[in-house]
Amino acid sequence: MQLGTDYAWIRVECPRPSASHHAAAEQRQKVLTKPPGSLGILETLAVRLAAMQGRDRPRADVARIVLFAGDHGVTAQGISAYPSAVTVEMLRNFARGGAAIAVLARELNASLDVVDVGTLAPSEMEGVVADKTRRGTRDFAIEPAMTQGELDAALAAGRRAVARAIAPGADVVILGEMGIGNTTSAAAVAAAVIGVRASDIVGAGTGLDAEGVNHKARVIEAALALHDLDGAPVDAMQALIAVGGFEIAALAGAMIASAQAGVPVLVDGFIVTAAALAAVRINPSCAPWLIYSHRSMERGHRLLLDALEAEPILDLKLRLGEGSGAAVALPLLRLACALHSGMATFDEAQISGPGEL
Repeated sequence: MQLGTDYAWIRVECPRPSASHHAAAEQRQKVLTKPPGSLGILETLAVRLAAMQGRDRPRADVARIVLFAGDHGVTAQGISAYPSAVTVEMLRNFARGGAAIAVLARELNASLDVVDVGTLAPSEMEGVVADKTRRGTRDFAIEPAMTQGELDAALAAGRRAVARAIAPGADVVILGEMGIGNTTSAAAVAAAVIGVRASDIVGAGTGLDAEGVNHKARVIEAALALHDLDGAPVDAMQALIAVGGFEIAALAGAMIASAQAGVPVLVDGFIVTAAALAAVRINPSCAPWLIYSHRSMERGHRLLLDALEAEPILDLKLRLGEGSGAAVALPLLRLACALHSGMATFDEAQISGPGEL
């Protein structure tokens, strides 16, 4: 499927992380006053950040959190434990600082931008950036969720949001989402792109019981058949148009744009990872810029991580969304950088290194 010429940016190659800084960081880890590899993933994170940032001493001090919100027409099929009205109600909660991600942003001294890319809100809300062409997707159980033009607009909204967030400077971007029904959309996109049955990937979302999960799977499976997306893996753009969400598309656009700008992205849970899958399939060169923060309790997240060959940092049994899992992982990135930069080498500490005894 071809993008319009105005959106050719989505295919532009992302820069490669610096091989020389990666090698130098690996070498430094070998001479710090510890057994090699003893800090595990913290070492890997520091090395990856050094390469991505092109710095001898990586850092994660300046973090920008961007949350995208959208509503989903498929909620008409009874696939959520909460009504669609909650999306807009939560937007107010984000703007007022009462949501989990708002609390985490304050504690982490990270900026938080909330972007409405497709909610049912009839007008702009204080503290929320409105950048949408439609109020909610269509019900993908009966018709495509969006048009090609609407997808292009959502991808571009993600790009604009990242550009605003990183303009003052950023060491890392954290992306989050809000949208009643978006676990259904994310599961449908993931099932289509990976090429698995909905029943293999659907979870409880906001708290469905077993019958609710089964109903959700049936709705998705019928929709995938309706749109000829069942069976073999399909193009990510096609999947987004047929069964995607505006916030999921914006997340994918934001990841690609951040990678193109050379800013690492800390990926959240199931929904953001579904967007990451789409982003990587649309523009594979963004993959090295994505750091996976945690393994969600949502059933299909493990399958998504496996498809992306991703090793998450944490497994805290989280399933809130909003970017909360990625925010919780940020202190570990900061500690990884501090250890890499602040520890003495064997020579500096006048300690015998391996093989010197």
